[in-house]
Amino acid sequence: MSEQTLDIAVADLRPALEALLMVADQPLDVATLASAAGHPVDEVAATLAALADEYTEQGRGFELRNVAGGWRFYTREEYAAVVEGFVLEGQQARLTQAALETLAVVAYKQPVSRARVSAIRGVNVDGVMRTLLTRGLVEEAGQDQSSGANLYRTTGYFLERIGVTTLDELPELAPYLPDLGDMADELETVAAAVSGPPVEDVEEAAAEEGA
Repeated sequence: MSEQTLDIAVADLRPALEALLMVADQPLDVATLASAAGHPVDEVAATLAALADEYTEQGRGFELRNVAGGWRFYTREEYAAVVEGFVLEGQQARLTQAALETLAVVAYKQPVSRARVSAIRGVNVDGVMRTLLTRGLVEEAGQDQSSGANLYRTTGYFLERIGVTTLDELPELAPYLPDLGDMADELETVAAAVSGPPVEDVEEAAAEEGA
């Protein structure tokens, strides 16, 4: 395909960017948008920031955010309940409480093994981890050098779904959790026990897998 430069006037950059972002199914970085719109990167970056501020000032039902290394439209947080009710009505797409708890443990303890997650939650999480892997929210992150167990971490898709750019933006849990510093030995003991043979409670495992 031969290269071509779009004949877009400077005044038309804003609608051009809006059109591109409207059809994007994932965040688009500035370089990609600049190439598609035929404008310099610096100009596109400044225009994106201006658009984001403008939408916020106007109180639109959507906002433009720079998330996971790229720009994308999102519905505004205060209208989340309305959108959630519309999207999820009659569907079973939401994660179960067990899956949400497991995902939270991975997010705050990563990279972490299944045994470690099971130790923290107090139940076997094999089924739930399979669900999170299937949905692209967690991924394998190598192996633990001492035990050889597979380690897991959250994905870029996870960051995108919760609307943050890096893990550093996750809220602090300290104000809501007891001090676990004195429980390290106990947790390691439980983790070692959990890493043994799989649990035999088939019904519980099946219920977890359905998360």
